[in-house]
Amino acid sequence: MSRLPLIGVTACSKQVGLHAYHISGDKYVRAVAIAAKGLPLILPSLAELFSPTDILDGLDGILFTGSPSNVEPFHYSGPASAPGTAHDPARDATTLPLIRAAVVAGVPVLGICRGFQEMNVAFGGSLYQKVHEVPGFMDHREDDSQPVEVQYAPAHGMHIQPGGILEGLGLPSEIPVNSIHAQGVERLAPGLRVEAVAPDGLIEAVSVTEGKAFALGVQWHPEWQVSSNPHYLAIFQAFGDACRKRAAQRDADASNNA
Repeated sequence: MSRLPLIGVTACSKQVGLHAYHISGDKYVRAVAIAAKGLPLILPSLAELFSPTDILDGLDGILFTGSPSNVEPFHYSGPASAPGTAHDPARDATTLPLIRAAVVAGVPVLGICRGFQEMNVAFGGSLYQKVHEVPGFMDHREDDSQPVEVQYAPAHGMHIQPGGILEGLGLPSEIPVNSIHAQGVERLAPGLRVEAVAPDGLIEAVSVTEGKAFALGVQWHPEWQVSSNPHYLAIFQAFGDACRKRAAQRDADASNNA
């Protein structure tokens, strides 16, 4: 019987009281375990201690999670953030080079929300810091005064582009998705392909055109109640299948070299 694929789940660095923590949301690790059917391993943001190669050598895939923090704008030559904007430089230092290295190495990648934005920045794209203030775009933020079930409820349709990964998963041309973000793609990075757009034209899913393995980023949150949403589930199942394929290949290589 094949083993569970080992799937890294990125962590945010956070101060809790007097102590520093590396944390990842329960909904992400559960989606990896339940929908992708892998063993989630939380990856600390310790770029000063571990190189991307150190991390990738032990993994069959990586989920780049959402976060309350934003990528620091100097990474994409953007203007300074508004006062009070949450940043996580330790995470930036870990995830941006890790995404690039994972794609080159053929390690399956799924980016969600911040992870989707990290993917664009890692390959040379830029971000709108406040989409709701850009003429022509709708307000993509959630109402944080509402219960979490309302915040993560479907907010608008998502137009799936033909010929990409999402269409290949059998998703229809339009699916309802949640919308919980203030930032968004401004300039699409070279080497990324548009997979889906919001009704206002904002890019909300991308894939790597020359990727050796599954490499997809989505702006919405398919991890939310993933088992009850067939479109969200299809994304995680495809990611899990790619991770299992890498796991099988790694195990075969190890046997041949034994």
